[in-house]
Amino acid sequence: MRILLINHYAGSPKHGMEFRPYYLAREWVRMGHQVLILAASHSHVRSTQPPGAGGEVIDGVSYCWYQTPVYSGNGLARVKNIWSFCRQVWSDADALAESFAPDAVIASSTYPMDVWVARRVARKAKAKLVYEVHDLWPLSPIELSGMSPRHPFAMLCQKAENDAYRDADAVVSMLPKVHEHMAAHGLDLKKLAIVPNGITLDEWGEGDAQPLDPAIAAHIALQRAAGRRIVGYAGSHGLPNALDVLLDAAKLLKEAPVAFVLVGGGHEKERLEQRVRGEGIANVAMFPAIPKRQIPSLLAAFDIAYIGWQRTPIYRFGIAPNKLMDYMMARRPVLHSVEAGNDPVAEAGAGLTVAPEDPRAVADGLLQLIARTPQELAAMGERGRAFVLAHHTYPVLAERFLRALRGQ
Repeated sequence: MRILLINHYAGSPKHGMEFRPYYLAREWVRMGHQVLILAASHSHVRSTQPPGAGGEVIDGVSYCWYQTPVYSGNGLARVKNIWSFCRQVWSDADALAESFAPDAVIASSTYPMDVWVARRVARKAKAKLVYEVHDLWPLSPIELSGMSPRHPFAMLCQKAENDAYRDADAVVSMLPKVHEHMAAHGLDLKKLAIVPNGITLDEWGEGDAQPLDPAIAAHIALQRAAGRRIVGYAGSHGLPNALDVLLDAAKLLKEAPVAFVLVGGGHEKERLEQRVRGEGIANVAMFPAIPKRQIPSLLAAFDIAYIGWQRTPIYRFGIAPNKLMDYMMARRPVLHSVEAGNDPVAEAGAGLTVAPEDPRAVADGLLQLIARTPQELAAMGERGRAFVLAHHTYPVLAERFLRALRGQ
């Protein structure tokens, strides 16, 4: 097949997040399909932006970058960036239908308005239209950011979401508990398939991991020599990650043989570092983000891996966190602080789940885990890895996506 994937924020190993479009496309290319990804030249989630408009091929996957204005935050500048990308792809619909002649067109940006662009290309090419859902928009900005449902942007998103459910030949959702919501907005649930996030096996081959950053490795070695267990977090430092709760739990455990290691960047990083310094939280060390190839080495150094969430109703539709897949692939027992429609840690038996936004529950959960025998913790880690290998590797997910596209 010839697959046209429209994802405003698509990235690659060369550019950084989002990785999912690249990993799916690479698997499809390996299966013998041809894939063209359309993406904007500027994205807030990429670590490296492409130089501008143009095309390139990365591991057999063709990219077409559309020149879009730079932005930061979620204000008018980001709306202009979205508008610029969609307008340009809309204008190229005829050329895309004729030159690439796709068999399937996938609308996969976080926001839903790209479905109108994808529908235009699909109709001209007489191709199947697939709508891929990352987050539920406009419900996410309404519930998480307090946006009014009557806000013009929310109303635009709602129109696009409804049109997507009506017109798509298939709808693929990363979130597992969306059935009721989508049906209420007009989706025939026979068209729905769940394809969550996952991992790529070639980043977890023996000997592929890079050595850990010396400063982090030295700190962890020092803590171990002092008889402390390592509780680690690796990933973005943003409000949704609820890291204040982890710092509060660390304060409760100041006398326990536990050391906390937080690695990553994000909007909240500086404020959290100020908390650690200002409040004298001596059992917490924070380090900058590290290259992706060092992540397996970092996770291998943790005794327990932590992931937390805010308490918010939007998670009733489920969660699909990449970092959790990494934790489980690394065979780490996980402390999961969440209340959501699904819980991969509980499903896999890969750790312990406690209530969100509750420092005492987090502290008690960590004490329970460190009280387990090494054999019990190792068994949790093995169950987590087996769960990911069975359900969350990109060869498995790419094939599941294609089955949904074909209506199988």
